[in-house]
Amino acid sequence: MTDPDSPFHPIDAARLSDAVVAQIEALILQGVLRPGERLPGERDLAERMGVSRPSLREALAAMQADGLLVARPGSGVFVADVLGSAFSPALVQLIARHPQAADDYLTFRKDLEGLAAERAAIAAGDTDLEVLDRIVQAMRHAHATPDPQAEAALDADFHMAIVEASHNLIALHMMRAMQDLLRQGMLFNRPRIFASPDLRDRILDQHIAINDALQMRDGPQARAALEEHLDLVAQTLSAQRRADDHAAVARLRLHNRPGS
Repeated sequence: MTDPDSPFHPIDAARLSDAVVAQIEALILQGVLRPGERLPGERDLAERMGVSRPSLREALAAMQADGLLVARPGSGVFVADVLGSAFSPALVQLIARHPQAADDYLTFRKDLEGLAAERAAIAAGDTDLEVLDRIVQAMRHAHATPDPQAEAALDADFHMAIVEASHNLIALHMMRAMQDLLRQGMLFNRPRIFASPDLRDRILDQHIAINDALQMRDGPQARAALEEHLDLVAQTLSAQRRADDHAAVARLRLHNRPGS
């Protein structure tokens, strides 16, 4: 018996393995299956998709050969980290050595997410809007705690959900690749931005304003609110860098003072 809520559904095709590949590829492309996510066990997956286990094995083997899936002995089959290819290892290291790249990152995000927010106001379904609203409610709850880590993580989820709600597959995967750089701390430390209570208040208010505009399906207002938010993040990041530079110079002066 198939599960109506499962993303997998029975296959009806002449060459079953090709149809299995097509369905799983679509789920990866649509962002339903995420990098690092484990696929159901072979027996369960074959039953959900209505195919024989040999046909399923053939499809999974083909996708492993293409680099979309990876098998881990004793653990199962996982979606490969295909997003890493958006930024070569050399480029990642170059970005890490030049923190000012974060400025260009935020500028690009402002363009990408601003357009995504405007599109999401039209393209988002009721479920998309519910996801966004739930994240904002979770932000309100996390905001009441002294540790900014949870709120910072929800911030990432919220911005990703906006792009997902725009239903543009290329924007979706570009945003996921950029968020991966951010999670690695390559560009800036998101929890540090939330460390200031006053700034946390402003950021929460901005997220609420973005969500309110999306819930009302006001595209121009959603875009304006999102751009205002990312402008604040950029200003904060610039101020933090200046403070760090000044602190470094002060330490050098202290170290070089006579009698130090």
